[in-house]
Amino acid sequence: MNLDDLELFKQIDRLNMIAQINGLPDQLQSAWGLAQTLSLPKLDEVHNIILSAMGDSGSAAELVVASVSSSLSLPVSVHRGYGLPASATDKTLVVCLSHSGNSEEVLDAFESALKNGCKIIVISTGGKLTERAQANNLPVWNFTYTGMDTTAIAYPYALTLALFARLGLIPDPSTDVAEAVAMMKRSQQHIVPEMIAAKNPAKRYAGQLVGRWVTFVATENLAPVAYRWKTQINQLAKAGANFEIIPEATHNTLIATINPNPTLNAHTMTLFMRAPSDHPRNKLRSDLMRQAFMLEALNTDVIDARGDSVIAHLWTLIIFGDYMAYYLAMAYGADPSEEDAFVNFKRSL
Repeated sequence: MNLDDLELFKQIDRLNMIAQINGLPDQLQSAWGLAQTLSLPKLDEVHNIILSAMGDSGSAAELVVASVSSSLSLPVSVHRGYGLPASATDKTLVVCLSHSGNSEEVLDAFESALKNGCKIIVISTGGKLTERAQANNLPVWNFTYTGMDTTAIAYPYALTLALFARLGLIPDPSTDVAEAVAMMKRSQQHIVPEMIAAKNPAKRYAGQLVGRWVTFVATENLAPVAYRWKTQINQLAKAGANFEIIPEATHNTLIATINPNPTLNAHTMTLFMRAPSDHPRNKLRSDLMRQAFMLEALNTDVIDARGDSVIAHLWTLIIFGDYMAYYLAMAYGADPSEEDAFVNFKRSL
């Protein structure tokens, strides 16, 4: 397909998802501004934090953890599933994140948090989660977003990050958030649909992924981005993908090059992502792993994050991956907003 045919894009992309992707930097900025205006709950002693979330809200939670790992002194974890771990006590802050407010796993975790006497804060657009929180006089940070869940990732991210900052758990990251917004907008100049494929790296990478199973390899700091890229390929392009994390991947995945499958390998692509914030040893491991793949004639390439802060590194890669997944959807002729398989699955539960 011609990835410069914008009229065909409009025919495939019936709900205009590209507009939501284009608006991601402004969404992050607006969400950060909103978070400064919401009522701050009063909390007594907190020993650990659990972020209960699924899907894209779970990805947002993972991005928050990556953003604060070097500044937050309390243990924080992301819980993707039902119930809560035994470590959830009255000294635990449980932040329940759900775009719709109706994710059954998060609702179940909310009930477990109530039962365990945890401190609870809800971040959502409404739904049953907001209703239950209000019924129990628990703090709720609501936001409004009319687009699809997959493009609303900046709201749960920014609100959770701001919550940590306003509670005094981390230094104020406002400068880093502003840098992330600026760097995303700068990056967009090269990857928006109007930029022709010959000068558009997101379109070029999408073209390389057509007909191939893609693996995203990231260092541990960038793990949430690799997961996000994987899920965006799944959701937007309706195609297969997986991800690997360094250093762990160099202890097992790397060894798979000993017995290569030339027929299968020709239909794969491995994209390595890097950032200046990567640990030096992880940078070396990433380079050596890619070298080993290339020696076995595996298709590989590298994508670098931009900016100075960890938050900028994460978000410049996030927006690049969203555009790349969108262009792959266009190449396949797949409506990026269509979720028939997911809807049918939910009906069968």
